[in-house]
Amino acid sequence: MSIQIIGAGLAGLAAACALTERGEHVVLHEAAKAAGGRARSYFDPQLNCRIDNGNHLLLSGNRATMAFLSRIGMRDSLAGPATPVFPFVDLESGAHWKLRMNAGRLPWWIFSASMRVPGTRLRDYFSLLKLRSAGADDLVENLVGNIGPLYRNLLEPLAVSALNTPPEIASALPLAAVLAETIERGGAATIPRFPKIGLSESFVDPALAWLTARGADIRLGSRVAEIDPAQKTILAAPPWIAAELVPGLIAPDEFEAICNLHFKCRIDPGGAGFWGFVGGTAEWAFAKGDILSVTVSAANRYNDVENAVLAAKVWADLAAAFALPPEIPEHRVVREKRATFAATPAQLARRPKTRTAHKNLMLAGDWTDTGLPATIEGAIRSGNAAALAFLADK
Repeated sequence: MSIQIIGAGLAGLAAACALTERGEHVVLHEAAKAAGGRARSYFDPQLNCRIDNGNHLLLSGNRATMAFLSRIGMRDSLAGPATPVFPFVDLESGAHWKLRMNAGRLPWWIFSASMRVPGTRLRDYFSLLKLRSAGADDLVENLVGNIGPLYRNLLEPLAVSALNTPPEIASALPLAAVLAETIERGGAATIPRFPKIGLSESFVDPALAWLTARGADIRLGSRVAEIDPAQKTILAAPPWIAAELVPGLIAPDEFEAICNLHFKCRIDPGGAGFWGFVGGTAEWAFAKGDILSVTVSAANRYNDVENAVLAAKVWADLAAAFALPPEIPEHRVVREKRATFAATPAQLARRPKTRTAHKNLMLAGDWTDTGLPATIEGAIRSGNAAALAFLADK
């Protein structure tokens, strides 16, 4: 009997690949006409090029993500610096600086003033140990917001982008999980990676081709209105859809937006191809050929700001950072109003497990209880977990 998968985002694709690799026949349903969910590329007629609907900075320590790309033959489709280096621009002072890490697990980089965050002292980094004992009710800002430049210049932008939630209300627990799997494992696990071309080109299209070649049934534009309790099913849809299909399901119900702005502008990508921002509107910018693509996380605060006003605000930061003309070039503003669940203690408590009360129904998605925030790594892990749950029951 086939296993039905509802939702062809990265969680659904990961589940489909894991099951197909083990000889199971899957039927993958996606209500939209394109797979990928919140991690896909499309052609934008205004900019006359393909863009991603969102930017995602991956790290070499994202083990499930790297294994997924290896499975579909796309591990080499990622770009980024060869070493663990993170360029930053302080938009208040105008300073450009780089965080540099050594490859090994012993973090001797924190002993070098030229490698660590500007203005920080060695003892500041020992304050990060507080995160190891963080509980779900501990908030990021309350726990580590008092360590000066290390918080402002690194932890705060990292927390905002990783958790997509303002640090004054975000739980420190998922941030601790991210640091444990990357920075705490050393620079070799913290090398920045991102798609050379686009999200669909790296993750989605090759996965669909891989599945089709192995006999999977891919049904795009196929909305499932009801779950058959006799049919093995992995529900990998967004939480609000899952709650409609599974009466009584407790799932996250508060969300944070992400806003991505794509400017028709070519700049020197430098040695890394991206920059982190401190003291401005956005957290990250990526140089992608003719496009300078910028991400504003935890963007609920800008939901009522008009696109033109937000674009002007972001472009002013970019112009100051990179000595660009003040005139705003052709651009596109892409808003995901329910990009991720809000990573607050109350919402973490609503994340469901993979298994449900129904033996034939498993859940997948970055909103399930992966232990990580709502990231690509979390989505892929959730899909793998749902697949393994069915395989374990055979």
